[in-house]
Amino acid sequence: MEDLLLSIHVLAGIVFIGGSAVATSLFPRYVPVTVPVGGPPSQTTERSRNTALALHRITRGYALAGIAVPVVGIALALVQGRMAELWVNVAMILTAAAGVLLAWQIHPRQREALREPGEKAALGRLSMWTGFYNLLWAAVVVLMIVRPGSAT
Repeated sequence: MEDLLLSIHVLAGIVFIGGSAVATSLFPRYVPVTVPVGGPPSQTTERSRNTALALHRITRGYALAGIAVPVVGIALALVQGRMAELWVNVAMILTAAAGVLLAWQIHPRQREALREPGEKAALGRLSMWTGFYNLLWAAVVVLMIVRPGSAT
């Protein structure tokens, strides 16, 4: 049972969390922005609302499917008797923080950027939140590998 849970946990993390991390990172590059009057048209050539919309859908869909990662992770920790270990609890807190960040900052800002083209400064802030989101997941991955304080 442990092997199955671990396999599901790792594969779901790679596919769903990794997919949402990539989609959130790419979104600001493709969402249309307002171009100042007389601004160079080359600023808009690589931007595609359709691509940004697809990335927004990936963010939402993979985030919802990604709920499987902490659910299976908690089940695995219970089966292995690791719920009392500090690294597991810290990883759960960081995972919750990443989920909150995605639900309350990143996804709504993406939706807002798709409604009407905004300024590059707003996309810079979105990129900042996305960077924090990805750093949280990187910290969780390090905890899963290093497992500080673990007996094994």
